[in-house]
Amino acid sequence: MFNRLRVGAVIPAHNEVKNIGPVVRALRALSVGGGGPVFDDVVVCDNRSSDGTARRALSAGARVVLEPTPGYGLACQTALLVLQPVDAVVFVDGDQAFEVRQATDLLEALADGADLVIGSRVLGRCESGAMSAAQVIGNRTASLLIQLLWRRSVSDLGPFRAIRSEALRRLEMCDKAYGWTVEMQVKAIIHGLRVVEVPVDTRRRRHGKSKIGGTLRGVLGASAGILSTIARLRARALPPSAAPRPEEHAAWRRS
Repeated sequence: MFNRLRVGAVIPAHNEVKNIGPVVRALRALSVGGGGPVFDDVVVCDNRSSDGTARRALSAGARVVLEPTPGYGLACQTALLVLQPVDAVVFVDGDQAFEVRQATDLLEALADGADLVIGSRVLGRCESGAMSAAQVIGNRTASLLIQLLWRRSVSDLGPFRAIRSEALRRLEMCDKAYGWTVEMQVKAIIHGLRVVEVPVDTRRRRHGKSKIGGTLRGVLGASAGILSTIARLRARALPPSAAPRPEEHAAWRRS
C-alpha cells in the first residue's frame, strides 16, 4: 500500500528468463516509510514464453498467469483479469530497462491527484543504446500526432506507467497488441482525465534482444499498431459527416 492506495503491478513478459527475476524482486523490495510493501500484488503474464520465464517469475515472488496468444495488450489484459482488487496499477516491462524504484515517483503523482502517470524516457536519463533510432523516431512521430490531433503535449509513449483502477475501467481498453500504450493515453485525453508525465531513467536491457527495437519486424509491427490505433481513435471522434461507414465502425468495435 502506498499513501492509502492499494497498488498492483502488471508485467507482460515473453522470453525474459534472465530479466524477470530481478524486476519482480525489485518491485517486491520497495517499501513505504513504515516498512510495509508498496505493492500489494505483482502479476506476471507469461506471453507464450519458451525459456522458463514463468518459473523464474514465480520463484522471485510474483503470481503468474499464462497467455498463449501473442500480443502485448492481450498480455496486459490477461494479467488484469487476475490482479487482486487494487486502487492503482503500475505497468512495467520485464526486461530490466527501467529503474523499478522509480515506480514510487509515478505513484506519488497519482497520490497528488493524477489519474494516469506516464514514465517519460524523454524527460529522464536515457542510456546510450537503450532505444533504437527507429524507436526514437516512431515515438516522436506518435507524440507529435497526438499533439496535433488532440492539442495535448506528449513527450513519450513509455510503457512504464501508473493509472488509477477506476480510470482504467473508464477507458475500456481493447487493443491486443502494440497499440495498447497509445490507446490508454489518447482515451485518457478524450475522457478528460488528469494525465501527467514523470521523468524515468532508461537503460539498455541486461539480457537478450528487444522484442521491438531489436528486430525490423518488431519496429514495423509496433509502428503499424501505434499509428493505426491513433487513426481509429481519431476517426471515432469525427463528426457524422466525416465518420466511417457503419460497417467500418462495426469492424473497429470487433477489433
